[in-house]
Amino acid sequence: MTLSLPRTAALGAVAALALSALSACGAAPDDASTTADGKSAATATSAADFGGLDALVKAAKKEGTLNAIALPRDWANYGALIDGFEKKYGIKIEVEAPDGSSQDEINAVTSRKGQDRAPDVLDLGSSFALSAAEQGLLAPYKVEAFDDLPAEQKDAQGRWYNDYGGYVSIGCDAERVKDCPTTFKELLEPKYKGQVALNGNPTKSGSAFAGVYAASLANGGSFDDIQPGLDFFAELKKNGNYTPVESTPATVEKGETPISIDWDYLNAGYAEEFKSKGLDWKVAVPTDGVFSQYYSQAINKDAPHPAAARLWEEYLYSAEGQNLWLQGFARPALMPAMEQAGTLDKEAAAKLPAVSGTPSFPTEAQQNEAKTVLGQGWSKAVSG
Repeated sequence: MTLSLPRTAALGAVAALALSALSACGAAPDDASTTADGKSAATATSAADFGGLDALVKAAKKEGTLNAIALPRDWANYGALIDGFEKKYGIKIEVEAPDGSSQDEINAVTSRKGQDRAPDVLDLGSSFALSAAEQGLLAPYKVEAFDDLPAEQKDAQGRWYNDYGGYVSIGCDAERVKDCPTTFKELLEPKYKGQVALNGNPTKSGSAFAGVYAASLANGGSFDDIQPGLDFFAELKKNGNYTPVESTPATVEKGETPISIDWDYLNAGYAEEFKSKGLDWKVAVPTDGVFSQYYSQAINKDAPHPAAARLWEEYLYSAEGQNLWLQGFARPALMPAMEQAGTLDKEAAAKLPAVSGTPSFPTEAQQNEAKTVLGQGWSKAVSG
């Protein structure tokens, strides 16, 4: 992906269906998802479990469609990934609500259970992936490269695994902002009045959630204590620096969000994209709030196209797929393994924003607690 979108647009509510209606909507996979010897893609926990990758490709092609959700084409190079998959396998990817949030994805899975238009695959903020697994919404499936993924970046059962990530950064329109800030502390200065934005609501958006976490680390907080991050944004709101406008490529170009707290790969995409439009977008990873996180891939346990869903994951975790994320300035989860194997796109890797140190990540319990604190206090912090 090269440009950031908020992924916070709400999906329309869908009424719950009776169990009999669910059964009539095609919850069970059809013959296209089952091999001649009776193996079902819906229960396959690996390509080998289904009879090999060739068998999975054949079944996925018979299904012919993959339902995706909340995948903007200009987010971490997803446009190239979608086009690459469609060209390689001849399978059409239908993307619903490209600007949707992680919570919207989970809502779509639960409200559309048994329906042919339910999402097959999910790309979730890590805390939302954990929540979906806890709710029993995800199918266990281990891609062929599963063993190469770091242990802390995958679920042992294969219900989710990290795909790409980066660091919270501060993007700045150098034409409209005389002195671009490079730390959270600077964002409190009066000269940035009405200019500081997030790209979504942190109770729904994984990127905005990370922005608050990073602000907490910059202000005496920790993975166990996100409250200083809430307090920071409350202060930004009080002094007039925070704007509730959620940053998108359009708001950046219009000058509505000249300073955007967002993932470094998205802000780096802004810089690349807007060069041709005369917009000088600067990107800095704040040294006082270094926070790294990855998004996670998952398969809907009740995916209407279970073979295509599993093939999509295999594509994303191939060298081709991982390098396409890298070309969108995102750090793919298999980057260390690919570097060792000599399959990493070195030119793309050299363009990543500079960061020092080794990233650490909050635990499942820490993220769940942070989500609870945010849910209870975010509106109060930025209201008024």
